[in-house]
Amino acid sequence: MKYGFIQRHEDEFNITRMCKVMRVSRSGYYAWRERPEGDRARRDRELLLQIERIHAASRQAYGAKKTWLELNEQGIPCGKHRVARLRKQAGIEARRKRRFRLTVENHATAPAAPNLVQRQFQVDAPDRIWVGDMTFIRTRQGWLHLAILLDLFSRRVVGWSMSERPDLGLVLNALNMALEQRQPQRGLIHHTDQGAIYAARAYRERMQEQGLMPSMSAKGNAYDNAVAESFFGNLKNELIHHSDFENRDAARAAIFDYIELFYNRSRIHQSLGYVSPVRFEQMRGVA
Repeated sequence: MKYGFIQRHEDEFNITRMCKVMRVSRSGYYAWRERPEGDRARRDRELLLQIERIHAASRQAYGAKKTWLELNEQGIPCGKHRVARLRKQAGIEARRKRRFRLTVENHATAPAAPNLVQRQFQVDAPDRIWVGDMTFIRTRQGWLHLAILLDLFSRRVVGWSMSERPDLGLVLNALNMALEQRQPQRGLIHHTDQGAIYAARAYRERMQEQGLMPSMSAKGNAYDNAVAESFFGNLKNELIHHSDFENRDAARAAIFDYIELFYNRSRIHQSLGYVSPVRFEQMRGVA
């Protein structure tokens, strides 16, 4: 497969230099290239092209198992170990995850709501528990702030909003989007951290008006809101850390694409049995 790697990158790098790095002879490489390709080598080459396609489509997020499952889902039968072997030989790896650091701000706010979730993140029906959180994204124009609400049943992002400022309007817009899209029944649990914005009077009144039950994590404890934290970790590892946004509009477009086209509709989740949030809901008859 060293020769195969050199062949795939002939247009990018000098052949002599690649042969030296890979510790093979230049004459050996050219002799290999002139030999007729065997059936097994041809099938491996064709499968590797599909692996590389899925690797790119998944934003380099999938390991060997998810790649293998996605190939089979698309009607490309292959073995898990074969996929792992070809990925390793081609140097294909999932992007390494960086630790997601939680920023905790202390403000004088209304008393925190009780923790009604207690780290029970498995839910048997849609729109029973939503979890919410906020983060910030660096652009060359300045910070862009993102607020999301995610349904624990399917891990689908049901409401989101972006703004230059981390203000009340940011989280209210995300909440209103979720309410409009899902129209939940009264009694839904709305779980966040103890951020000042989530404890603001206008936000609490909006929840009360819609019959939502507020729930909050223990102070400064990211594990109490682990699913929302995990979403932001994936967003940053699969998009933000590898992007240099010229301005906020560029970041907005990329984040919209990530949430609505990739995360909700395409990205498979181990916790959902290796299907996407939208597919999971469709399989369970959720409109």
